[in-house]
Amino acid sequence: MLQEKAINILLVEDDEVDVMNVKRAFKKNKIANPLYIASNGLEALEMLRGEEGSMPLIPPRRRLILLDLNMPKMNGLEFLHELRGDPKLKVTPVIVLTTSDEDRDRVEAYNMNVAGYILKPVTFSKFAEVMATLNKYWTLCELL
Repeated sequence: MLQEKAINILLVEDDEVDVMNVKRAFKKNKIANPLYIASNGLEALEMLRGEEGSMPLIPPRRRLILLDLNMPKMNGLEFLHELRGDPKLKVTPVIVLTTSDEDRDRVEAYNMNVAGYILKPVTFSKFAEVMATLNKYWTLCELL
């Protein structure tokens, strides 16, 4: 994959099994995008913003966030509020990937301009299909 066309994907997920499933699905679908992992919203914000005086861990251009909602310290919706309130980060596309089938979570996420809200599939084969579809989506999108 050309480096300038690579989309830097931040997976914000606290469940190790789900992290492994994403990695396996990337491998199965030959998705070569750089993948960064944060286990909660606070860690994700640090990775996106960088420490005081240092560059962000994730390159500031061509970013996409895959976000779980149910996490410790700072959950996904709290993270979205913080992200959308930050002038430098608010344009970052976010796709919610969660087990939460609550209408209020879905409505709140869409009110914060998420690009999609996807329920995590139960089986790995379905999970791999979802990742393949998302790969097609972000490959077609023109990301900043």
